[in-house]
Amino acid sequence: MSKEHCLYCFDALVAHFEGRSVLEPDFDNSEYPLFVTWNTKESAGEDLVLRGCIGNFKAMPLHSGLNEYALTSAFKDGRFPPIAKKEIPSLVCNVSLLTDFEAGKDYLDWEIGVHGIWIEFKDGNGRKRTATYLPEVAKEQEWTKRKTIDSLLRKGGFRGTITDDVLQGIILTRYQSQKAQATYQEYFDYIQSFE
Repeated sequence: MSKEHCLYCFDALVAHFEGRSVLEPDFDNSEYPLFVTWNTKESAGEDLVLRGCIGNFKAMPLHSGLNEYALTSAFKDGRFPPIAKKEIPSLVCNVSLLTDFEAGKDYLDWEIGVHGIWIEFKDGNGRKRTATYLPEVAKEQEWTKRKTIDSLLRKGGFRGTITDDVLQGIILTRYQSQKAQATYQEYFDYIQSFE
């Protein structure tokens, strides 16, 4: 896992806007479940603002997977409008490769800042729903485990009262991630090295 993965995602996004093919990556094409996250940062010292985060729990080749999810998270995260070309200089890209999946004993069987969590639950109509947070989310938001689970239930579409029965009915899978980050400036410097 390296910054190169993030630089490749930047190139996929820029290539989309420029109508060209993405540059050939230098990293291997191993298969991983992965997530690509786009944030904006307007100036030094400013907090990052989420602009898109989408991934896949099915292991996929890194070259095609990062290319696909760089664009999917930029344009198809329904929580946000699609990223515009003019936003590219303010973007920061994070890539998370997911590893070490384990079944949790219950909804609290995970560690904040160590594990990402994927939950499966039934909504008020008995339909199966799922939702996930990457390992850094609860820590960055300064949430407790319970606050994280409550938020994740809401993210997954649960609209009713969160009772002990609802909590005990959760099937939790915990996982870890390898993560890298790159700014647009780092991508720009990387591209200049080819010219």
